[in-house]
Amino acid sequence: MRRLFGVLRLFAAVAIIVAIVGQFANSLSMVPDAAAFVVNFFSFFTILSNALAAIVLLIGAVYGLRGAVEPDWYTFARAAIVTYMTTTLVVYNLLLRDISLDQATTVPWSNEILHVWAPLYLLLDWILAPGRSRVPWSRFWWIAAFPIAWVVYTMIRGAVVGWYPYPFLDPAVEPGVGYDGVTVYVIAIASFILLVGSAIVGLSQVRWPYRAADARVDGGESRGERVEA
Repeated sequence: MRRLFGVLRLFAAVAIIVAIVGQFANSLSMVPDAAAFVVNFFSFFTILSNALAAIVLLIGAVYGLRGAVEPDWYTFARAAIVTYMTTTLVVYNLLLRDISLDQATTVPWSNEILHVWAPLYLLLDWILAPGRSRVPWSRFWWIAAFPIAWVVYTMIRGAVVGWYPYPFLDPAVEPGVGYDGVTVYVIAIASFILLVGSAIVGLSQVRWPYRAADARVDGGESRGERVEA
């Protein structure tokens, strides 16, 4: 089972990388200022979270294909990425589905992979893949560290250069009410991230669909290590 998910993670990572490269190449060919475009492109939460997801999936694929035990730090990293990707899935479909990138034309197949299929796979992988250890609740708040840093960076940079990756973060976009409107969106999305993160951490406390021993090592033992049930 571990090796099966190792293969699936590899395919998912490749799909994400191809989708990012496909959108990047298509947009780069249409913009007048390549330097500004590159910075803007990698300022999208979707692009950053998917890039991190691809890295986490590639690492997980190595663990899976080797049948190795996944360390606790990897499980925590995966929990954080699943939270970000699930947030991307929901925010995109509720607020952004009908909005094209203002820098260039959105590539439809890339858009669907990055905003729908990749997040769905990460979520199913978290629920179904063996090897998921418990994430301590003491680490829960660290899941919010990356989104907070991204919002701070986005708002500071946006105020300087006048560009925001998403319209709901732009104080000048109607029907928002300046920074008050942006604040409402930020608080709502932050609350949702915490809600999703708590669900993801909560799932890590449950061994279903695998027995406790199988959750860490297939068959209860691997590479000479015995795992407590």
